[in-house]
Amino acid sequence: MIVLGLVSLFTDVASEMLYPIVPIFLTVVLGAPMTVVGLIEGIAESSANILKVISGWYTDRTTLRKPFVIAGYSISAISKPVMALAYGWPLVLVARLMDRTGKGLRTSARDALIADSSDTAHMGRSFGLHRSMDTIGAVAGPFITLGILFFSGDNYRLVFLAAFIPGLLSILLVTFYVKEHRRPEVRKISFKISDLGRDYKILLMITGLFAMGNSSNVFLILRAEDLGFSLQMVILSYILFNIVSSLVSFPLGTLSDKWGRRNIMSAGFVVFGIVYFGFAWTQSGIYIWPLFIIYGIYEALTEGIGKAYVVDIVPLENRGTALGIYHAATGFMMLFASIIAGLLWDILTPAAPFIYGGGLALLSSLSLVLFMPNR
Repeated sequence: MIVLGLVSLFTDVASEMLYPIVPIFLTVVLGAPMTVVGLIEGIAESSANILKVISGWYTDRTTLRKPFVIAGYSISAISKPVMALAYGWPLVLVARLMDRTGKGLRTSARDALIADSSDTAHMGRSFGLHRSMDTIGAVAGPFITLGILFFSGDNYRLVFLAAFIPGLLSILLVTFYVKEHRRPEVRKISFKISDLGRDYKILLMITGLFAMGNSSNVFLILRAEDLGFSLQMVILSYILFNIVSSLVSFPLGTLSDKWGRRNIMSAGFVVFGIVYFGFAWTQSGIYIWPLFIIYGIYEALTEGIGKAYVVDIVPLENRGTALGIYHAATGFMMLFASIIAGLLWDILTPAAPFIYGGGLALLSSLSLVLFMPNR
């Protein structure tokens, strides 16, 4: 599990070197409208989450996790230099699709590996620890980007090329140091949501509702820029968000083992709503800093804990499939969320996507409390 955490750390270094500057690269350098930004993020994320279902089901059927993990990290690493070749937004879409395809192949298999190596009583702690290590990479990546931009005179393409190096390190780690414990092969694994239990179906519906308003984080970055943040300030605020998420993911994951996943996730949705309403209504960039701090707490309250919640309520032999469907359902809804956010931004105001997302978050929090057991 520790090695998988290191693998994710290096992968997040590579991904987060790019993430805070890609939306600015698209809009400022390539001149893409916000609707296109939303379309690219939506298509990329939804394609990844469709693959999470297929890879999750197949790893349950064959009990092979590692090949999917290796393939996923490899494709994501290759996507970084492809981005450097982009002189129009279509190639950015291709690179983002490659990156998210890699994520789709590896995520369910990796999460199943974590679950397989953890005991039931400490599932939240295990996913929290992994999330914490993952987010350390998300802190280091933007710092490296700041250094490259400073010394290269804002050379975005050099950042894209440099991001391949930590991506390569993650491939080497997972190839040579990650081991999986093979279980007996199972020929018949359910691919039907109805066979995974009532609680699982309700959780899917509620998290899908939340995801309908949870547009890509690029809109937070662009909102900060809209309120007067420079490129450097945007990256620093994004680093702050990741620092907070990294610091609190492990203790909050451990807390969910004692207080229950439902209570922690419900609180996370409320925190998300507060942040989104804050981004909608603030007229001063000074408030962006505390909002990003609170947003880091939201991510720690939901990201790893949601996966642990899924593992809690499905049969052992269906873990990979259930995690894959969970990722796919929320990711597919995020496609619409990002497209809707781009349209609301262009047609109405930059505040509109955040009012919409904040409202759905509060409704989702209430639904969790009313309809889900506190496991």
